Amino acid sequence: MFIVLILAAGLWLAARILGWPAWAGPAMVVGLWVAVVAVHLVLPAGHGLLRVMGGDAKAWVVVGGLGLLAGLYIRAVGWLRARARPPAAVGGAKVEPVENGPVSAAPAPLFAPGETERYARHLFLHDIGGPGQRRLKQARVLVVGAGGLGAPVLMYLAAAGVGRITVIDGDRVELSNLQRQIVHTEGRVGLPKSLSAAEAMRALNPHVAVDPVEARFDADNGPALIAAHDLILDGTDDTDTRYLVNRLAVGAGKPLISGALAQWEGQVSLYDPVRGGPRYECVFPVRPAPGSVPSCAEAGVAGPLPGVIGGIMAVEAVKQI
Repeated sequence: MFIVLILAAGLWLAARILGWPAWAGPAMVVGLWVAVVAVHLVLPAGHGLLRVMGGDAKAWVVVGGLGLLAGLYIRAVGWLRARARPPAAVGGAKVEPVENGPVSAAPAPLFAPGETERYARHLFLHDIGGPGQRRLKQARVLVVGAGGLGAPVLMYLAAAGVGRITVIDGDRVELSNLQRQIVHTEGRVGLPKSLSAAEAMRALNPHVAVDPVEARFDADNGPALIAAHDLILDGTDDTDTRYLVNRLAVGAGKPLISGALAQWEGQVSLYDPVRGGPRYECVFPVRPAPGSVPSCAEAGVAGPLPGVIGGIMAVEAVKQI
């Protein structure tokens, strides 16, 4: 048997040294294996040649099966590594103006050193992989509100590698927020929520561009903000703001993910009428009567609940991108 194994190794090595195609070495080894099995089946038991080759066809069938499994494993590992490896240049050429016109420099890589390891679990996930992570890196997402829902949304989108995230909120961090708004800390009580959230996101992932806007979302700043982004997430607790975000998103043709919660329950949906889905106002055509929906400050809310609902919003955002 060892003589045959040495011969197989020699054939494989010869193919590599002679520069033959990658399939040539494995093909010759497979051919040798077929010949050996055939000899065992044709020659009578006890033949001298069989003793040199191992003397048992069953042993060679087992060897062939193990070799097939090893080959499949190597191919699978190579395929996974190819999916995880970003292209050498993906982000387009950088163009700088000069006196006689623009000159194209070498294309800059989209991912910085260390990012492929950071996003490894995405890269190995079949539904995301390298192409999906590039989409996340190139996406521009607007998050309205950095409170209970915005907190987990912002942290998970930053961790996922969304390239540019704008967060708009006009409130400041209060001690009563910390029971559920995990993007803030006691040391940042009194800071604008947008700035506090931006600090946490940058600390989590320095490769993400974060644009904090210290203001309330309204009819004046809303149109420009929505027009500049690919996806909108609304985590506000104000009914008027929800309807305004929906109206402006519909007008700009941008998908909207809206979430809400109350005490022990919550809801999340993607509203994308451009692609055949409903508008927020289609699902909720009648606004709740004043006082019928108490706020968290009035009725309370279970601390982990915003994390659950906000986490679902972040998952839907990744899927949409």
